Amino acid sequence: MEEFLASPTAARLISQRCLIPTRKLSAGEVEELRKAPHLGRTLEGREAGAVYEHERVEFPSFPYEWPPEMLAAAGRLTLDIAQAALAEGYGLKDATPYNVLFRGSQPVFIDLLSFEKRNPGDPVWKAHAQFCRMFLLPLLASKHWGMRPADAFAKRRDGLDPVEVYQLCGPVRRFLPPFLTLVSLPTWLSRRAASPSMYRERLLSNPDKARFILDSLFNRLRRALQRLEPPADKDTIWSNYAETHSYSETNFAAKEQFVTAALEEFHPGRVLDVGANTGHFSARAARAGARVVAIDYDLGCVGTLWRRAQKENLDLQPLAVDLSRPSAAKGWRNRECPSFLERAAGGFDLVLLLAVLHHLLVTERVPLEEVLDVVSELTTSLALIEYVGPEDPMFQTIARGRDRLHADLTLAAFESACRRRFQIIRSQPLEGAHRRLYLLRRNSG
Repeated sequence: MEEFLASPTAARLISQRCLIPTRKLSAGEVEELRKAPHLGRTLEGREAGAVYEHERVEFPSFPYEWPPEMLAAAGRLTLDIAQAALAEGYGLKDATPYNVLFRGSQPVFIDLLSFEKRNPGDPVWKAHAQFCRMFLLPLLASKHWGMRPADAFAKRRDGLDPVEVYQLCGPVRRFLPPFLTLVSLPTWLSRRAASPSMYRERLLSNPDKARFILDSLFNRLRRALQRLEPPADKDTIWSNYAETHSYSETNFAAKEQFVTAALEEFHPGRVLDVGANTGHFSARAARAGARVVAIDYDLGCVGTLWRRAQKENLDLQPLAVDLSRPSAAKGWRNRECPSFLERAAGGFDLVLLLAVLHHLLVTERVPLEEVLDVVSELTTSLALIEYVGPEDPMFQTIARGRDRLHADLTLAAFESACRRRFQIIRSQPLEGAHRRLYLLRRNSG
């Protein structure tokens, strides 16, 4: 690993922000780590030959929280890294999206231990099948059957097996590209009994020929990845909300002005936008200098927002997360991947809940007090919440005649609940609508 980090290729990848900057700690720094409560237990009783520290990634996320666009971006980065490493005589032994994190909308490869010295005559990328299971097959299932990345990764460590996808295919589709090569052939071949000889290294006498075969494979996988990316103009239930919302031009302008004034007055460094949709206000916060995490359940909206963040180079990470059912802790003993709420707790200076509170109250049946508790746990300082009353047409639409269940939701009741956790800095009604914007400051303690 040290040799690879000292190589020109690693230096170039780090300078391009594709590979995480990493340094070796001194013996004194390691001893200091042993005294740290949160790290000392990890090193307790263990001989540490070397300890390395990489640059902090502000908000780690995982493949089951990504839209297909971000999974494809992580796949492209993995191929770029693997192909670049060949020049220094290294191979990439893993091809999993868990080796990639996102800094804003930009993927970065973090697993330095995935690099290993390769035999120059070896024409095989041993991570090829894993790349197909972890990137190509989930993208294939997303494109043709609408399977969410969460469905592919939440209960599976190693992505989708070709046999699983084969069962989704009809008899004709199994013979069509790309199903034939990615799904059917691996399924048919898997029925043959495996033998140890299948995995024996088969070397070529000509290193240039081996390198050519690997380069051709990476280029072929890159083309397959490109064909499986979701289209940029795919519509979903909520993807056109920004154009079809029920606000008048005056009210939307007033809402925008209220949010902008809060950003300009308090300059929050970290913002969480809950129910971000296609990210109008997320992008505004990022342009104001904040690092933004924007969450929404709708994959189309999250994908559109990621493309926007990429295009405008915004420090904005969109995630396919539903606050009412956030990602749980996963992995061995639930310690490999912390839950979304654990990662987000106390992580933001401002939390936005714009046109989303009524969905949590009505559709998800979450009590108002519980919603406000979660908001107060997520923010260190401010919250900006849009109150939508039961008289609002959208509220009545999602209530479906059950308005009486929410008869106790009034402005007075909402403000009273807020004051138990927050100070109301200011509020503003939206004219002609049963909506009001509130800027809140979290009570100390």
